[in-house]
Amino acid sequence: MPRVLAIDYGTKRVGLAVTDPLKIIASPLEMVHSKDLILYLSEYFTKEEVEAVVCGYPTNEEGEATDATRHVDAFINLFRKKFPTMPLHLQDESFSSQEAMQAMIHSGSNRKQRNKKSGNIDKISAAIILQQFLEEN
Repeated sequence: MPRVLAIDYGTKRVGLAVTDPLKIIASPLEMVHSKDLILYLSEYFTKEEVEAVVCGYPTNEEGEATDATRHVDAFINLFRKKFPTMPLHLQDESFSSQEAMQAMIHSGSNRKQRNKKSGNIDKISAAIILQQFLEEN
């Protein structure tokens, strides 16, 4: 069964999450460097059946564009050129990083684990974005 993949795009690191086959639960998948994202997605799409992609879209509390929005817009344009047949949905990512940090604290992660550059926050943020998308759709 095809899955839905989520992207929490950042200029340095990108968090990825994916649904279970029944599209009920979102789970952290991977952190990749921004420069490697398109290659990673190309390879992932050939190995796994993905029916749609959800990309976190940054806005401020008033729903307006932020400094990060232009970077995400550039990625969205590139994604649509490279994968024109893949459905791409935008999901408000407001506070997903803060929610990810809180989730790590509640799960017992220490400060070193939370601050690690392995992309834990990025992967969990992507899972939060994806879970919100699943709940709203």
